[in-house]
Amino acid sequence: MSLTSHIVRCTRRSVASSYRTTAGALRNAPCPRCNWGGFGIRRFAHSPAEGADFTSIVDNSPDLVKSGKRHGPGIIILALIPVTAFALGTWQVFRLGWKTELIARFEDRLIKPPLPLPPRIDPEAIKDFDYRKVYTTGHLCHEQEMLIGPRIHDGNDGFLVVTPLKRGDGGSTVLVNRGWIPRNKKAQADRGEGLPQGLVTVEGLLREPWQKNVFTPDNRPDLGQFYFPDVKQMAELTGSEAVWIEETMSPDLLKAYDREAKGIPIGRPAEVNLRNNHTQYIFTWYALSAATTIMLWMVIRKPPSEVARRIRQNKSW
Repeated sequence: MSLTSHIVRCTRRSVASSYRTTAGALRNAPCPRCNWGGFGIRRFAHSPAEGADFTSIVDNSPDLVKSGKRHGPGIIILALIPVTAFALGTWQVFRLGWKTELIARFEDRLIKPPLPLPPRIDPEAIKDFDYRKVYTTGHLCHEQEMLIGPRIHDGNDGFLVVTPLKRGDGGSTVLVNRGWIPRNKKAQADRGEGLPQGLVTVEGLLREPWQKNVFTPDNRPDLGQFYFPDVKQMAELTGSEAVWIEETMSPDLLKAYDREAKGIPIGRPAEVNLRNNHTQYIFTWYALSAATTIMLWMVIRKPPSEVARRIRQNKSW
């Protein structure tokens, strides 16, 4: 080996040894600012990957799990609404047919001439003569008069005058709804012309007893307060038969004003006053059924709002 080659080899060894010494010092030297440990790569005595129970992420693949339900229990309620609305609309169709036939039957009875009221009436047979024109003669028992109210007539407050009619020749006493009077004519002393004496003939409509609704208060006969025409109760109080006649008169505005001023009861017109709004109910229920059916279809067709989540189970790493 020549001297030159020997010098070059020794120089290389000296430089490599100096580099290793300097790098080791830099790895072990602390940071001059934060005094943290060396900047080199820390070596561990044991790596988790070297354990026998280590599971790699490649071997433990993630599972895709849906987050949340597609539709909650509210979809059941939403599905019941169009079905229920359609059923109610169909029911109103049958109600419309029934009410139309009922009004036609009552109007057919109105055009017939009035019948004389029999001396005795079977209360069970009155429903077959509802809205039938009748007439009868007798004496009005004003001392047993009953006022039902409040009742509104053309925007004015007042009462309905109910007076027992005592018939002769073995005829029973019946209840007559003579009509409406204003509140300021409540006292009999203020309406002398409205208290006819002697034999009178009453013509009106034979009506079936009324049905009380849950919002109407109970009558107080002991206080002379009547809120509802309870035919059976009034018949028992006056010793009358449970027969209700509504006195009628021809619609005449001037005559009605004159009667109101004198305190003479204003009778009802001879017409059927039953309301028939079932056509509106049919439209309302069927429209609701159609609208909620469209809403249900849109909800079912719409995808769930939440996306699927990626779930990973980690084991010791």
